[in-house]
Amino acid sequence: MKLPTRPLRVSSAAQNERMPGGPGAAAARSRGSSRTRVALALGSGGARGYAHIGVIEALRERGYEIVGIAGSSMGAVVGGVQAAGRLDELADWAKSLTQRTILRLLDPSISAAGVLRAEKILDAVRDILGPVTIEQLPIPYTAVATDLLTGKSVWFQRGPIDTAIRASIAIPGVIAPHEIDGRLLADGGILDPLPMAPIAAVNADLTIAVSLNGSEPGDTRDAEPGTTAEWLNRMVRSTTALFDVNAAKALLDRPTARAVLSRFGATIPESDSSDIEQPAAERRDLDGPDEPPEIPKLGSFDVMNRTIDIAQSALARHTLAAYPPDLLIEVPRTTCRSLEFHRAVEVIAAGRALAMRALDAYEDEANEANEAIDVDKTARPAIDS
Repeated sequence: MKLPTRPLRVSSAAQNERMPGGPGAAAARSRGSSRTRVALALGSGGARGYAHIGVIEALRERGYEIVGIAGSSMGAVVGGVQAAGRLDELADWAKSLTQRTILRLLDPSISAAGVLRAEKILDAVRDILGPVTIEQLPIPYTAVATDLLTGKSVWFQRGPIDTAIRASIAIPGVIAPHEIDGRLLADGGILDPLPMAPIAAVNADLTIAVSLNGSEPGDTRDAEPGTTAEWLNRMVRSTTALFDVNAAKALLDRPTARAVLSRFGATIPESDSSDIEQPAAERRDLDGPDEPPEIPKLGSFDVMNRTIDIAQSALARHTLAAYPPDLLIEVPRTTCRSLEFHRAVEVIAAGRALAMRALDAYEDEANEANEAIDVDKTARPAIDS
């Protein structure tokens, strides 16, 4: 009897060709004497990558065994720490971060090839990991980066794990690229935002992909600016109050300033301080309740960021078509902005909730498949006679 291959989107999707026993066999193993072996592909998406922690926590709680990991950008960070057995330490550290701490860790630089150097963040990750190489990890691990000179993906499957992570997290225009052996390496999400290919050869019962570029049902726009955006908008207003308007505009109009502010969702004044975006609640008070929704005004870096999101979503779709996972978990882009690293608690919780729902859907189908197999075995002798 052929097992069902109906897609599960919660976000989950089932493909049974890679599993000799289909989803029923996977569920039986997860509840039997041996645990279901899982290979994980963890996607790129900045601070939304905290959701990977919640997904892994859900898998561990449900008794799944992670036997292989590939990650791009933030997925490489969480995946590497999980492979080293230090995920709980990373989660505790992330939950302790505040906006002020994040601003210190981002380590801004005007002269570097990116707005941020990220060395302070890497120092914190090194403290958690210790001096470990990829070869020493108990499970296969791949960090994906992009070679800016050749335009090809680079897989790190040996060498110091902190070096692999540093190369994989170099967000274009934000974190400076990393030079290794004559290569100029940047964020793995440029070419491979959801690295399925590296886990294709892992001996696993179940492959799970976690995408950080999902959409909310019915949503066509990004969420309104949160507390970070409004806090930075106040900082911008203070800057324009301290300096001459033209001088403040010249300072904030630099590409480096625009890159950082737009990543956090803040706006840059176009003419004078009165043009700075007001918080959403104030705008709603000024606009009448009958006013039609306005098309958002996007600055040059807003357009660039949105373009990157669209391109990464398209690349991820192509990857999923070539290497379909057994389970796809999609974290909405509206969960948080790329650099809102102080929101670990809520983003981890969101990832955990999404994983639980996806696993429930997958295991329900697995149970149905098992029941269908049992019925088929019972009915077969009568049919043969």
